[in-house]
Amino acid sequence: MENQHKILLSELTKLLLGGSAHVSLQDALKGLPPRLRDIKPDNMPYSIWQLVEHIRIAQWDMMKFCKDADHKSPKWPEEYWPKESGPRDEGAWKGSLTQISSDLDEFIELMEHSDIYQKLQHGDGQTILREALQIADHNSYHIAEIVAIRRFLGDWK
Repeated sequence: MENQHKILLSELTKLLLGGSAHVSLQDALKGLPPRLRDIKPDNMPYSIWQLVEHIRIAQWDMMKFCKDADHKSPKWPEEYWPKESGPRDEGAWKGSLTQISSDLDEFIELMEHSDIYQKLQHGDGQTILREALQIADHNSYHIAEIVAIRRFLGDWK
């Protein structure tokens, strides 16, 4: 049983980092010219920056929810989406990407040192396993949107 648990954690980690079925956030953003970060293509509600920030905020919220019974989530939906279509500067862009990476590392560490099947005492049925799957699902959905925007803008391999 211990070996099966290690296999599951390994597969969840791969999924969270950009599993076999989808590109990672780093790959989706690789080579992105800064001038394209704030463009909203026709019929698309968000820019790449807004998607990156949304990933950061939502992932942070799910990670904090798992770790802190006193965590207060942002107000849905307005506090999960930035109003600005682009980052204020390069530092904001890099800061967002750094936080996404560090929060994901923190969540993976939590997952590796927790009973991922146990219901969180402060939740209403959530487990760390459920939150891991939700983070992976949510991130992959929005990463695919980033790739789609890059395709619309003629900037995808």
